Formats: sequence, C-alpha cells, structure tokens
Amino acid sequence: MLRRPFIALLTVTALATAVAGCGNDGSAAGSSTDKIKVGVIPIVDVAPIYLGDARGFFAKRNIELTMEQAQGGAAIVPAVISGQYQFGLSNVVSLMLAESRNVPIRMVANGNNATGDPEKDFGMIVVKDPAIRSPKDLVGRTIAANTLLNITDTAVKEIIRKDGGDPTKVKFAEIGFPDMAAALDGDRVQAIFVVEPFLAAAQAKGWRTIGALADVDPNLCVSTYFTSQQVIQTNPDLVSRFTAAMRESLAYAQANPDAVRQIVTTYTSIKEDVAGKMTLPQYRPEIDRASVDKLNKLMVTDGLLVAPVDLDNLLP
Repeated sequence: MLRRPFIALLTVTALATAVAGCGNDGSAAGSSTDKIKVGVIPIVDVAPIYLGDARGFFAKRNIELTMEQAQGGAAIVPAVISGQYQFGLSNVVSLMLAESRNVPIRMVANGNNATGDPEKDFGMIVVKDPAIRSPKDLVGRTIAANTLLNITDTAVKEIIRKDGGDPTKVKFAEIGFPDMAAALDGDRVQAIFVVEPFLAAAQAKGWRTIGALADVDPNLCVSTYFTSQQVIQTNPDLVSRFTAAMRESLAYAQANPDAVRQIVTTYTSIKEDVAGKMTLPQYRPEIDRASVDKLNKLMVTDGLLVAPVDLDNLLP
C-alpha cells in the first residue's frame, strides 16, 4: 500500500504554540467575541457547522467562525496543534493515530455517522469495471483515498475482509475527492472511496457501489471535531460554548435535510441538482463510542497501531 509518511504528526510536541484569536475571558455573557478558525473538509460531513453558523448558533454564544478548507483530516491535526486553527474536523482514525503518538488533542463534538444502510450510505466504494462485482474483487487493485492512513484505509480493508478478500493485497492512491472521478474514468485507479457530495456525482455517471461505511458498523462514527489540549487548558469556556453550538447544529442538520442539501452548494462546487440526490449521513449529537472502539481494534488488526489507544484520553 502506498503511504505518505505521517511526519506532521510525529514531529508535533506537547509544547504547541499559543493559540491566537481567542477572546479575553471566553464568556458568552461578556461583550467580547471569540474569533476562531476551524479546519474543515469541503464534504457533506461539515454541513452542520456551516448551518449552525448561518443560523446564529455560534454567534449567540459569542463565537465568530472562519472555516478553513483542507484536503483531509490528517492535515488538519497539526494545524490545530500549532494554533493555526482553534478547532478542526478529522476522521476518527487519524485522531486515534495522533493519540497513539501522544499528540495533545481531544475530541469535543461529533461530526457525522454512517446511515445504517449498507445499500444507501453517504460514503461508498465506487467502481466502473463490470468485472468488479464485490469488495473481494478489489484484491490486487488500486483504490483512491482522499488521504492515506485515515478512515478510508481502515473501512475499505474491513469491507474487503468481511467479503472474504485479503485486504493486505489492496493498494491505495492518495487523490483528493474532487479529482477521484477523473482518476477512475482515466483508469488510473480501479475504484474510489468517495463521500457526498462527490458520491452522487459519481453515481450519476452510471458507476456502481460495492461497499459502504455502514458495512463496517451501522452507526459508524466517521468524524469528530477536536481541539488542542492547550485550548482546553487556556480557554475551557470557549470549548464548552463551541461544543454546545455544535450539538445544536448537529440536531438542526439531522432534522432539516433540505437545509443540509442547500448549504452544501455554498461551500463546494456541487450544483443543486446533484445535491438534491445526495445520501445524507446521520448527524448525531453524541459520539458513538462503541463504533470508535471497533475502529480502534481494526487499526491494531491492520497494523496501524501496536495496541488500542486509551479512548478515555481522547473522547469527551
């Protein structure tokens, strides 16, 4: 499997630089506003935070957001540690890898979850070759992942394993979500693991899906928001207010799917007709610990971890 060195995380130390842009006392009752940056990925996972910002859920808690887009969660982790971002979204596998290397972070709010339906999920394996009929047929082939050493690797390997294939004989190529369709169309890869809104666009081409995040766990916790231990120590009230705003945002997104579809068109290049066909994830207010623990153990099985990380150090 092709792997990019995880240097960014390995070189991060507990002596992170001071976090910039926070208010003096972090109190929602005061007059000051905390201006913060949040690292996000331009996919459907982050619709709730954009919705919450638009609905004023953060403003009423004296938080002014600036969203900074990145290719994947693994790149967001060091940016949060350095203080470039005060909060970020990352897939839970990247966060557990960071925890295993003693990177000083902690999850503060849920991001999103699988739909519970393997036949209709927001993150799926897509193929165009009719000879590839099931996940085990991917053995010996190359699959596109947005970043390496993240939840894509772990999920795809488990999907193949459950189908009776050998996941150690699958290769991964790092390709950003917006470029995956072109890679598959040009036969540079034989499959792509893609999430909404790019999944709907791929399916519109007539390509097929052969595996989903829900195959790993029906309620799979895919991503969470996190911050650095330094932010927690220096401004715990900000963390509390951010978490409360995210919970309200998640609940709103879960109850208003049409609003999710509309807001996605504002921070991605996806058009309304494609957004209308998207399969949306679950936006649960709470982190599903059981599914995080399942991924924790799968990472040991796949050799990403020597032993499971202590989730008490990472989960809120």
